[in-house]
Amino acid sequence: MSAYSSQINRRKAFQPWSLGAGVIAALVMAPIVMVVWFAMTPTQNSWPHLVDTVLPRYMRNTGILMLATGALTGLVGTGAAWLVAMYRFPGHRWLQWALLLPLAVPAYVGAYALVDFLEYPGPVQTALRGMMGWESARDYWFPQIRTRGAAALVISAALYPYVYLLARAAFREQSGASFEVARALGAGPVSRFWRVGLPLARPAIAAGVAVVMMETVNDYGTVDYFAVQTLTTGIFTEWMQGGNLGGAAQIATVILVVIILLVTLERISRKRARFAGSARNQRPVIPTELKGWQGALAFLACALPFAVGFVLPVSVILSHAFDAGEWVAPGLVAALGRSLLVAGLAAFICVAGAVFMVYGVRLSAKTLPRRLMPVTALGYAAPGAVLALGILVPMVAIDNLLADTVLWISGTDPGLLLTGSAAAVIFAYVVRFFAIAQGTADAAMGRVAPSLSMAARSLGRSAGGVLREVHMPLMRASLGSALLLVFVDGVKELPATLLLYRHDTLATRVHAKASLENISEAAPAALMITLVGLMAVALLARANR
Repeated sequence: MSAYSSQINRRKAFQPWSLGAGVIAALVMAPIVMVVWFAMTPTQNSWPHLVDTVLPRYMRNTGILMLATGALTGLVGTGAAWLVAMYRFPGHRWLQWALLLPLAVPAYVGAYALVDFLEYPGPVQTALRGMMGWESARDYWFPQIRTRGAAALVISAALYPYVYLLARAAFREQSGASFEVARALGAGPVSRFWRVGLPLARPAIAAGVAVVMMETVNDYGTVDYFAVQTLTTGIFTEWMQGGNLGGAAQIATVILVVIILLVTLERISRKRARFAGSARNQRPVIPTELKGWQGALAFLACALPFAVGFVLPVSVILSHAFDAGEWVAPGLVAALGRSLLVAGLAAFICVAGAVFMVYGVRLSAKTLPRRLMPVTALGYAAPGAVLALGILVPMVAIDNLLADTVLWISGTDPGLLLTGSAAAVIFAYVVRFFAIAQGTADAAMGRVAPSLSMAARSLGRSAGGVLREVHMPLMRASLGSALLLVFVDGVKELPATLLLYRHDTLATRVHAKASLENISEAAPAALMITLVGLMAVALLARANR
């Protein structure tokens, strides 16, 4: 057989993997494409009405929240990362990991806790009335709690670890020689930060801030509880309350445009950065010892975001967790079971699909799958409400078609097989978090030496056999991390679950109870979500030692 014939046969053998990768990419992108289609072909064009009435308010509130959370998380995350990486002060060893813990607390749980802590019957105002002798709210002034500024504070307290994690890694990777030269030239601590540390870490900080801003757009529980009307709440209002699919899709398209612009700006900012560290004589930074008032100030600067983002919400939730009989309520146990089942299935499907796609793209000789793979990461940037809009309507149509077919064949009506089950929300989780699994699988597969695959093929192993016997054992730890991260994010996801799942999960149960101002009954489910989130934080801490 000629070399040319051998190459043709090899390409034919790889065709199923290439086809499978293309199918997975199409499925991941389908909800977003459907949203754009609904927006362009509405049965009732609501765009002029939206522009004249609610859309400016939605965009203004969303834009202010994005800018506020981006600025706050950039300031807090970068400042804490700089202190932990460059200095040694009392408590820095445990603070460098404690600063990650707010990731375990969803922003909507922090919102419920803050309002409960600061509202009129809460401990702060109760203590003030006791100390000052005030008898009612008319006797004193206290700032409003449910405001746009409070929403920005709560979201920032929950999301600043994204910036902190990336900035800390960037600061730790910088060369100590650069700082020594700057110090020798007379640069003080502030000057070394602005002129040396910050420029080198700017791409990582920008990436973290971009993630925070995208998560701010996705948030529903916090802004709904604080009565802040954003683009995401507008989707719920137009679709669930007004029954206007076209209007909801048009608002969702505005969100997609905002996200695409944000991602584009973030990538442009990284491309324009021309700062690079030297690969020769790379020496780690030697931290400076801070003592006395300087050490105490550094400790307070790092402890404050940890206290606001983790200690406060967890303390409030714990204080309410055993006040009611919710722990023995059958609904809580059922919600826990559904959360674990749905998030677990979504994590498994997500990671399995990502491995198949990445492996298929690597085997494929075609360029289309390679171009499609980065596009599938857009699902992570799309808010859950947007994905739900693009999933539910087509799935209902498919469900009705299946039911009619079964009825025609068997004479019995099976009901709604897809939308009546957890299939829709599992699909939404897979699309939403596919980028996490894909990035992990791609990085893990890239660390496997090509010679191992070639040796296995020379011994007669098929492409599937190479994946099963060579790649998978070497990728087990990384894929396990991806499974856990997708699972935890699925347990915390609220907007897509509210729109796509008829039954209670932990997230929807917390939202339903807290919306009725019943924090005591919301506390057990919120505590369970936090405990699940702590697993992911422990994994991140272990991976970033």
